[in-house]
Amino acid sequence: MTVGFIGTGNMATAIVRGVVADGSLPASEIVVHDRNAHKCEALAEELGVRTAASPEELVDVADVVVLALKPQVLPSVVPGLAERIADRRRVVVSVAAGTSIERLEGLLATTGGPGPVVRVMPNVNATVGEGCAAVAGNTAASREDVELVLGMFRAVGEAWELDESQFSAFTAIAGSAPAFAYLFVDSLARGAVKAGMPKALATSIAAQAVLGSARMVLESESSPWDLIDTVCSPGGTTVAGLLALEDRGFLSTVVHGVSSTIARDKEIGAASNG
Repeated sequence: MTVGFIGTGNMATAIVRGVVADGSLPASEIVVHDRNAHKCEALAEELGVRTAASPEELVDVADVVVLALKPQVLPSVVPGLAERIADRRRVVVSVAAGTSIERLEGLLATTGGPGPVVRVMPNVNATVGEGCAAVAGNTAASREDVELVLGMFRAVGEAWELDESQFSAFTAIAGSAPAFAYLFVDSLARGAVKAGMPKALATSIAAQAVLGSARMVLESESSPWDLIDTVCSPGGTTVAGLLALEDRGFLSTVVHGVSSTIARDKEIGAASNG
């Protein structure tokens, strides 16, 4: 099974490094192509992957073609490869933000109808091996196709198979949420700075606290709400802080942020896929 990546930006590079590191795919079965040949050569030298001189050459040798391109670039690249992909019965995987399966099928349209397409919505934390990815296949994608893609993205974090209708919600709580988390960490740190702690130290402490708390949620059988109760002593400091946050509408503000992100994602999707 040979997997080819058209585009070697941060996300594609993170995935390639991840699957090579965990042994999901040997480097010899990964092929990369980028308009910037130096990026491909650097990745080949670092990991031992193969390079292709053109997208056409990559499609010729790869069983799975990963489109790691910006959404606005897809129309200038994909239609020219459609017949080649169809003739060779390649599986197409797209990580292009906001590009629906229907839109991808349109770009890949041939007289034979759509082949297997798997859409992925990853997040930036894949670059540090702690990513989140949503995966959805079209009707032509087999169970094996979807499982292969899930395995690739689990090499750089965690991945879930979702109905495509849930991708906007996923974008809010996984794709955009890193920015929300960064804001929370920075806000915690600024609170400590106000009390006299140096900013760099405060940021490290706050980030570690958030990291550990996330692991507690993932590894505990208790819900986040129940975990809150384990930290709050009667009449203590934590409950005082929580009530102060809620006095300013912390929970409803976060929910509003998620809802606004979902709404904007749907607007952008309707515009780009219409």
